[in-house]
Amino acid sequence: MTKMGSLLGGLALSVAVATSAFAAGVDINASSTGLALQGYDPVSYFIDGEATKGDYTITTIYDEALYRFASEEHKALFEENPEAYVPAYGGYCAFGTAMGFKFDGDPNNWKIVDDVLYLNLSDDIQERWEGDIPGFIEKADANWTDIADKDPAELQSN
Repeated sequence: MTKMGSLLGGLALSVAVATSAFAAGVDINASSTGLALQGYDPVSYFIDGEATKGDYTITTIYDEALYRFASEEHKALFEENPEAYVPAYGGYCAFGTAMGFKFDGDPNNWKIVDDVLYLNLSDDIQERWEGDIPGFIEKADANWTDIADKDPAELQSN
């Protein structure tokens, strides 16, 4: 093997190991590299009242997922109390969770209810969810205990 081939092989292995080190569990809706909330800043929903993309240079790891922040202040707030800012159901769609499934939560379809951030799959799903928020939260909370540790694909095959 050439030096270049050996170098590239070592680099690929390093990337694979680093990627798997940040891979969040199935209870967190994160990318294959462990990026949570599609890179949106979880604190911005509470502080700024809007979905804001995080800066790739301002990050922290929580529960094996990588979170990005729009500012160092937001990162500090998150690190003081991450549970106050992470979305319900690991960032999966709140309506989907109420139905017993795990669908992607869209960071632009969100609502804070009783100091908890909820995401939904799309505009129309968000609208349906808003038709009975307390009822859907109750169903989702009950379902989450059974589905949190299951792979999303496993739930769709049942």
